[in-house]
Amino acid sequence: MFVLLLIASNAFAEPIALRCGKLLNPVSGVYEQNAVVVVDGAKIASMGSAPAVARAVDLTRGVCMPGLMDVHDHLTGDPSHSGYQGLGISVPRSALTGAKNARITLQAGFTTVRNVGADGYADVALRDAIEAGEIEGPRLFVSGPAIGITGGHCDETMLAPEFKFFGPGVADGPWAARAKVREVVKYGADLIKICASGGVLSKGDQPGTPQYSPEEMRAIVEEAGRLGRKVAAHAHGTQSIKEAVLAGVASIEHASLIDDEGIALARKHGTFLVFDIYNDDYILENGLKVGMLPESIEKERKIGKLQRENFLRAWKGGVRMAFGTDGGVYPHGDNWRQFPYMVEFGMKPADAIRSATLHAAELLGRADSLGVIKNGMLADIIAVEGDPLADVSAIKNVRFVMKDGKIYRNDWGK
Repeated sequence: MFVLLLIASNAFAEPIALRCGKLLNPVSGVYEQNAVVVVDGAKIASMGSAPAVARAVDLTRGVCMPGLMDVHDHLTGDPSHSGYQGLGISVPRSALTGAKNARITLQAGFTTVRNVGADGYADVALRDAIEAGEIEGPRLFVSGPAIGITGGHCDETMLAPEFKFFGPGVADGPWAARAKVREVVKYGADLIKICASGGVLSKGDQPGTPQYSPEEMRAIVEEAGRLGRKVAAHAHGTQSIKEAVLAGVASIEHASLIDDEGIALARKHGTFLVFDIYNDDYILENGLKVGMLPESIEKERKIGKLQRENFLRAWKGGVRMAFGTDGGVYPHGDNWRQFPYMVEFGMKPADAIRSATLHAAELLGRADSLGVIKNGMLADIIAVEGDPLADVSAIKNVRFVMKDGKIYRNDWGK
């Protein structure tokens, strides 16, 4: 007897019955057999018998699991936009790039994405077009322009002074930072992205150096909270990580140089860590080819190995982690490549999968509707070929994708 998963698709009047070989429950980390799940419209309605009118879809060769989530992505970016080449990319052009990458990412099994940084609110436009059904893509939570200091990682530092150019998210001082929060919320941001420290792919700064002060970050977090938004903090540096946690951010992005004190603080405050531990390989192997600055490659050589070692320390230290890859630094659709590194550096396959389902949903504030297949949840379901609990790399073999009860991919036919 096969697992039956019944979905009333938004595109069809009758329910859809997905006959799954196995159903992965990320809560228990085991497969469920001989289960029947009934879904009405976009939501899972009950666990029970299949209606006779259901349209059957045969996924008996696959493992069904909740749709995956990447909470650190840049859909409007692309490796070919690296370095000085990025100066020639207009906001309309980046929005079109985002439309392409959104479809690729959805086809790869990622049904939800948190987009953390896009100039000109291109990510807002992308989110709205997806929600309107005009293009295909994941469910998006977007930040608009990332907020940071003059000359910092969130500014544009590759132009000469005579251009007098400042990045759209530049805000210096607590009140200017509050005003910038209000501005990005005004234009549609779901969350706030800040740069607490220097970065790897920016020019003229170092990942470990602090940028935003504690006072500025506290003002941002307070203002964001007043407006119902969470804050994600780009923070490689040891000091900046701790200051951002104490300021009350929801997540630390990269966390490369976190120390034991930072791990303890993150655990105490319930702050999520989002380690992008795959893209080091892509940067070192392909960075110069795609136009990344030589100084960026050298920064990555110094920080990549440390980030992976600190990922292991943080995982052993009991910190909550959500899956985020920094897509756009590497080609979109390869998000799955981070899973094997998470396993290599401490996690079990079930833990890595939880980071991209249950824990990602919790960070997004959507644990009541995403991340697991059960009554009342949204019908975001994928099927992969292979056994991801035995070899997490099987997640690359996505054969079926459903979001909100609508089928976007089915390699196995009807």
